[in-house]
Amino acid sequence: MKVTNVEKKEKSTVELTIQIDADQFEAAVQKAYLKSRGSINVPGFRKGKAPRKIIEGMYGSGVFYEEAINDVYPAAYAEAVKEQGLDDVGYPKMEIVEVGKEGFTFKALVSVRPEAKLGEYKGLSAPKEEVKVTEKDIDAEMQPYIDRATRLVSVKRKAKKGDTAVIDFEGFDNGTPFEGGKGENYELKLGAGMFVPGFEEQVIGMKAGEEKDIDITFPEDYHADLAGKAVVFHVKVNEVKEPKAPEVDDEFAKDVSEFETLADFRKDLETKLTERRTQQAQSDFENQVLEQLVANMECEIPDGMIEVQIDRLMDDYAMRLQSQGISMEDYHKMMGTNAEMIRASARPTALKQVQMELALTAVAKAENLEVSDEEYEEEIKRLAEQYNIPAEQVKAAVPAEDLKHDLVMRKASKLVLDSAKATKAKKKAAAKKTAKKAEEEAEQSAEEPKAE
Repeated sequence: MKVTNVEKKEKSTVELTIQIDADQFEAAVQKAYLKSRGSINVPGFRKGKAPRKIIEGMYGSGVFYEEAINDVYPAAYAEAVKEQGLDDVGYPKMEIVEVGKEGFTFKALVSVRPEAKLGEYKGLSAPKEEVKVTEKDIDAEMQPYIDRATRLVSVKRKAKKGDTAVIDFEGFDNGTPFEGGKGENYELKLGAGMFVPGFEEQVIGMKAGEEKDIDITFPEDYHADLAGKAVVFHVKVNEVKEPKAPEVDDEFAKDVSEFETLADFRKDLETKLTERRTQQAQSDFENQVLEQLVANMECEIPDGMIEVQIDRLMDDYAMRLQSQGISMEDYHKMMGTNAEMIRASARPTALKQVQMELALTAVAKAENLEVSDEEYEEEIKRLAEQYNIPAEQVKAAVPAEDLKHDLVMRKASKLVLDSAKATKAKKKAAAKKTAKKAEEEAEQSAEEPKAE
């Protein structure tokens, strides 16, 4: 192997021209012949016994070149990168320049770790939300508990939106019952939109014991047998139920929590919501500071480095799906996606992660941050306790250099964040949360009711 040319290119790439001499290439071609001859049929010779020259005479002198090149260039590339002292951080792009009995020459475009030029990284500032919790917020936190304790009770009146009608129904297409169109004692929540459009609206106003025919036209995008068809459902209402919320008092608090009084329960909800919002405000502040760190940095990132990070994200995603019993292939079928679409959607995240790693690495270098043996051992101990496994098992699973790098990144991040200043956040025009947002937030903190 001989590197005949080194040329710096744009976006932190270097093009190497690498030459493989005749002897090395001949050895690779002979190896390819010995490996492939058993699958080549040559008249007059037993399978696997045809001489190389005969095969080359039949199929051309370059019949084994492709396999020989594929066998030689990975090691040659790695040796060339090491020889030139390049920090390879991506996948190389290969191009064969010439090939023959004299050997072959190829070009490799190497993605090298870029030099990050830091801007300001100490004393950065970002807005931080002031945490406030109102009585209305606590009511929203309480609502999931109320919803779970709400019961349906029978009523003697006409059904209205929000009620649950217990119905028998059967659908007819031109007087003939159709498959899947029948049900008994079905609990239909009116207004939930669970049935075909127009059905629930016509049940509203019916009483228990009442029967009637409902005219329905199925949507054009319904399944093929009924799409666009006008049908008739015969419906009988067996019972009408309305939701009855519990009395929200001390007894309610005892039923749904470990607290004896409603006041104590509400105080606990307030405390947990305050903690959650405080953590979120701090997280948002830190993210904005680190985004400034990246924005202040000048760096040309090679595409190959981003592609490697995308692969890591894809592998991680595939593992998480597998833990749920779903293969990536099945996921693509369910979601109507493909690998290219998923990679494209992951690219912005991969770019941000690469930028952050480069920025923090530059901070660590500027500040001469290092990890002592004691700090390394302490982290091993922490991980062993967290996962309840022996320390030696942690060391075997996590390469020491990788763990030390992570610890240095944490130190660099802490240094930047500790010196950052929080400013007062500007009031947003639409500061109020929507009811749905508040309900989602409340659901996160709600605990399951405890049995008495």
